Amino acid sequence: MPKTVPQIPGLEPGRLPFSPVVEANGLVFLAGQVGAPPRGEVVPGGTAAETRQVLDNVGRLLRAVGLDYGDVVRCTVFLVDMADFAVMNEVYREYFPTDMPVRATVGVSALAGAYRVEIDVTAAR
Repeated sequence: MPKTVPQIPGLEPGRLPFSPVVEANGLVFLAGQVGAPPRGEVVPGGTAAETRQVLDNVGRLLRAVGLDYGDVVRCTVFLVDMADFAVMNEVYREYFPTDMPVRATVGVSALAGAYRVEIDVTAAR
């Protein structure tokens, strides 16, 4: 199956050189999502609020291609401060309460912008 780049209604073309969603061989790859609503700035409220916004953004993209959180098979979480791990995990469990995807969590020195959390996702059809 060839690679496809779905057009997401209401999603403006990014100014950065990557696609927000790519599908290939029954897998759907979402680019890393950060804690800002579409066309907005980082949400206030710290790591919990930012993680919630990240996962809301993930859900919006999943729904746009006919999927949901139950279709997610892998996540990679990037945290600027590993001390935020427990807070991020608490919010993450709200979105993946059972049959959780595999996951890696990586501490990074910085993310683009003022973000503290980024999550990329792979889902399966």
